[in-house]
Amino acid sequence: MPGERPLVRRLQIGVVGPGDDATPHQRELAHRAGNLLARSGAVVVCGGLGGVMDAAAAGAATAGGTSIGILPDADADRASRHLTHVVCTGIGEARNFVLVNSCDAIVAVGLNPGTVVEVVHALHKAGGPVAGVDLDPAVASGTVLAGLVDCGDRVEEAVTDALRRADERVRPEPSSS
Repeated sequence: MPGERPLVRRLQIGVVGPGDDATPHQRELAHRAGNLLARSGAVVVCGGLGGVMDAAAAGAATAGGTSIGILPDADADRASRHLTHVVCTGIGEARNFVLVNSCDAIVAVGLNPGTVVEVVHALHKAGGPVAGVDLDPAVASGTVLAGLVDCGDRVEEAVTDALRRADERVRPEPSSS
């Protein structure tokens, strides 16, 4: 409508990592990441199940934020109870690609085979930035994951990096022509 201001969408930042086999430390880092992202106004996007995914959604919930879970199956009852929105895909692990393609940046908390797939897709196909914490240095330093920013255990640094690079990607500076 004439005279209306355009809607500015919120950044969508994925938090990915191990499910039920996530360590307590990874769950703590994911909770902090979800909380920091929500406090920044970003939407937290995750795989919607347990472990890192549940912890990130819980962190977002404690900050009053929005979280979206992209489930591999059609059973919403399996979703984390902390999510504000659930997307039931019914496409199995292919949901990892839906998740990554829906995000402006990714924060990886720990690595397992599914997380590596998400990170590789984000880096090489979706073009999105990825920052990680609690990564296996031998895996994270491989050429397949070139471009992954390893922040050690500094979750605040990973979140700040993901938000900055997502913002640059989504809202680039106007060119001076």
